[in-house]
Amino acid sequence: MGAALLKVKNLSAWYSDEKMVLSDFSLELAEQEAVGLIGLNGAGKTTFLKVLSGLLPTFRSEGILYFGRPVTPREQRFKMCRYTVFAEDNSFPYFTFREYLSYVFSAYKKEIPDVSELVRGFHFGDNTDILLKDLSTGNRKKVFLITAFALKPQLLFLDEPVNGLDFQSTEYLYQQIAGYKEYGTILFSSHILESITLTSDRVLVLESGRIKKTFEHGKSQINVADIREALRYENDI
Repeated sequence: MGAALLKVKNLSAWYSDEKMVLSDFSLELAEQEAVGLIGLNGAGKTTFLKVLSGLLPTFRSEGILYFGRPVTPREQRFKMCRYTVFAEDNSFPYFTFREYLSYVFSAYKKEIPDVSELVRGFHFGDNTDILLKDLSTGNRKKVFLITAFALKPQLLFLDEPVNGLDFQSTEYLYQQIAGYKEYGTILFSSHILESITLTSDRVLVLESGRIKKTFEHGKSQINVADIREALRYENDI
């Protein structure tokens, strides 16, 4: 691992009555790495990404550090270095892709780059001027993925990014994840082992609200059998 980019210390998160979804959850991300977060349904993958994205205020922790400095998920400095693609997102229903792209780049104070290669790679060319509410689930997901990879934030969070994608777009997504280290760090959750083993430098196994095991390339080969054993599989993945 390189220099520490993000540290999360002993995070607990809940939705109601302090029934914990995450408990004493700790994680560290280095600069320019691809990290996969895997766990069974209900393990807390989406909850964690909601906390980091400032969408879940019911949490506590001993600290969230960005380059060694304390940050809060909702502060502007932290917002400007991250972008999250959620598994399901029905926001901006009356925007087209082009309008959404323009909105995001304006918010991040960046110039819109040429996205034609991303549009082709995700097979999205016929949908750029259709309202998001009229797109299929998969094509709506592509709107946010294309925007994410065009934006190139220092921290990119993807929640179940493969869900809803066609085969060709899935293969292209794997290429984008694997190559993202040129621009920053990517953390993505998945319950699909192929996406994890093909693209990750590290795999974090989330169980009962905390990281139970870590697999790293270069130390022990990341493979499906090891992760299956770590998760105590019940044919869910």
